[in-house]
Amino acid sequence: MKIAVVGTGYVGLVTGTCFAETGNKVTCVDIDKAKVEKLSAGQITIYEPGLEKIFLRNIKEERLRFTTQLEEAVEDAEIIFLALPTPPGADGSADLKYVLGVADHLGKILKGYKVIVNKSTVPVGTADKVSAAVAANYKGAYDVVSNPEFLREGVAVDDFMKPDRVVVGTRSDRAKKLLSDLYAPFVRQGNPVIFMDERSSELTKYAANSFLATKISFMNEIAQLCERMGADVDMVRRGIGSDDRIGKRFLFPGIGYGGSCFPKDVQALIMSSDEVKYDFEILKAVEKVNANQKLHLVEKIKAYYNGNLAGKHFALWGLAFKPNTDDIREAPALSIIDALTSAGASVTAYDPEAMPNVKAQIGAKIQYAANQYEALQNAAALIIATEWSEFRTPDFERMEKEIKHKIIFDGRNLFDVYKMRELGYHYESIGRADSNKVKD
Repeated sequence: MKIAVVGTGYVGLVTGTCFAETGNKVTCVDIDKAKVEKLSAGQITIYEPGLEKIFLRNIKEERLRFTTQLEEAVEDAEIIFLALPTPPGADGSADLKYVLGVADHLGKILKGYKVIVNKSTVPVGTADKVSAAVAANYKGAYDVVSNPEFLREGVAVDDFMKPDRVVVGTRSDRAKKLLSDLYAPFVRQGNPVIFMDERSSELTKYAANSFLATKISFMNEIAQLCERMGADVDMVRRGIGSDDRIGKRFLFPGIGYGGSCFPKDVQALIMSSDEVKYDFEILKAVEKVNANQKLHLVEKIKAYYNGNLAGKHFALWGLAFKPNTDDIREAPALSIIDALTSAGASVTAYDPEAMPNVKAQIGAKIQYAANQYEALQNAAALIIATEWSEFRTPDFERMEKEIKHKIIFDGRNLFDVYKMRELGYHYESIGRADSNKVKD
C-alpha cells in the first residue's frame, strides 16, 4: 500500500518505519525542514532500541521517504495517518490545533477517496471534528478512522510489529477492508484486530493508559503502607501479582510515573469527564498520588539530613522517565532536581541517553558526568531515579572509591536490602524493609 504519515515525532516515525518494514511505500511529512533533511540523510531523530536498523534499511530500499510538502505526501496515498502532538492545555484538556489544522488543509488538497486515520491520542469525538474540518473544503468521498497506538517507549518496535491487539474505530466497510489488509502482516499469530465505533476506540486509549496509571499509583500507596507497617512491598507484589485477575505487570513501586502518555492522558480524561459533568474521582486521586510520590524520595533524604540540605552534593543516576528512552517529559528525576536545588543542594547526574535533553531544558542547573562512577565523585549520597540495566549490577568496589559517604536513596528498588547492609551502606528504597532506619 501507499501510506502517508503526517508528523515525524515518536509515534509518527515508529509508525512509518514499521509500515515500510512490511513492504509498504511510506512518505512521512513534517513542517520542520531541518528535521526532514536529517531523516532523509539517514540520521534518526529519536532514541528507540531497534528502530535505527529498520529505519536505515527501508530508506535504502526506497520504501521510506520524508518531505515537508503535505500535498506531495498524500497525493498517491491510500491511507493518511495523523501522528501529531496533542499537548495538554492550561486546564489539562488535549489541544487539537495541530490535528484539526492538518484536517483543514487536507480538505483543500484531497482529490479522491482516502482513509484518514487518527493515530494520535485524542479525546472522544475527535473523529467527528476531523471529518467536519475536511468536509468544510472537500465534498468527495473519504473516511475518518480512529486507530490509537499502544507503544511503550523502549520496546516500541516490538509493540508495533507484534501487537497484543490493534484497535480500529470505524463504521465504514471500505475503511475496515483497507485497515484489515494493512495490519494483516502484524497479526499473523492470531492477535486480534478489534473493530468498533470511532468514539469507543478513542476512549479505549484513554481508558487503557489511565487504568495502568491507576495500577502504578495503587502500588505506590501500598508501598507507603508497607513503610509504615513494617511490611515488604516486594512480597506483597509477588503475592497479588500471581493472581491472574491482577497480573504481574505495572506492580513495581517507585517514584511515580512520567513520560508523554500517562500524565497527559489522565489529565485529558479527567477534563473530558468534567465536560460531561462526571466527577472521575479515582483519576483525580491517581494524579494527586503520583505528584506526591515523585517527591517521596526527597522526603526520605530530608529526613536523613534533619531537613538541612544546604551545601550537600548528590549524585543522581537516571534522568529519563524510564529506561531505554531519552524522554524526560514529566520525569520524576526533574522533580527531584528541583526540590534538591531549591533546598540549597547541588547535583551531578548521569543518564545513558537523556542528558542532552536535560541540558537543553535546564542547562547548568546541575552538572553532568561522563559515566555513572564519575557522577559519584565527592557526593554525600547517591540517588537512583531511573532503572537502567547498567545501574543494577554496578562495581561496588569502584563506587566506594568515588563516593564520599556510603549512602544510597534508591527510588527504583534496584538493590537487595540485605546485600547493601553487608556492604555497609545506609540504604533506603521504596516500600521495603530497608537496611537502615537509623542514621549511621
